[in-house]
Amino acid sequence: MTVVPGWTLTRPEWLAARITELGHSWGTTSLRVAGTLWWSMAASALVELIVRAYAHDKRAPEATLDRLSCEVRADGGIERVRILTGGIQEDCSAHAGALGETLAAVVPPVTEVSGAGTAALWAIVADAIGNRAIDAGAPEAGMRLAAEIGGALPVPRFVAIGGRTFVRRISCCLVFQVPGCALCTSCPKRPAAERQALLEGLAARD
Repeated sequence: MTVVPGWTLTRPEWLAARITELGHSWGTTSLRVAGTLWWSMAASALVELIVRAYAHDKRAPEATLDRLSCEVRADGGIERVRILTGGIQEDCSAHAGALGETLAAVVPPVTEVSGAGTAALWAIVADAIGNRAIDAGAPEAGMRLAAEIGGALPVPRFVAIGGRTFVRRISCCLVFQVPGCALCTSCPKRPAAERQALLEGLAARD
């Protein structure tokens, strides 16, 4: 595990190397597939701490690139993002602006390197916010955070199935294009009835 400063995520040459590494570990040579998978992991790590702050109405440092440190796995994926202390915000709404600026700085070079569409990458962020908000027990906090970030970021959507809340996804991580892998249970590419049945089964098992 290595640790890099947040601004490293904006360097195309560094991103290309990490995305290629992740592609090798998953057995794909497609930069679009590997880049989308890499971003799915990175986006989740980038939003986690701020979503948690929103969910519990807690103060946290601003998630600006100069305050972020990223733990990078041997396969090139982002394991965790930490926010360095300093610049504590009294108002949670200030987190949205800083996180939005960080995401807006990272999405373009990921698009440049991978060839993944900008809208597709922002959709992945929306779903990541939704999932982290569910983890924190406050789906509405994810909706509020995304709405305050605004811009190209969609607001996450949710659906209640079998007594559980799931993200009604608008993004696809493209894992089904990796040899030996299939569509995710909640993938929007699945027929609606099939997805509903699979989620009902998942809720029942839990």
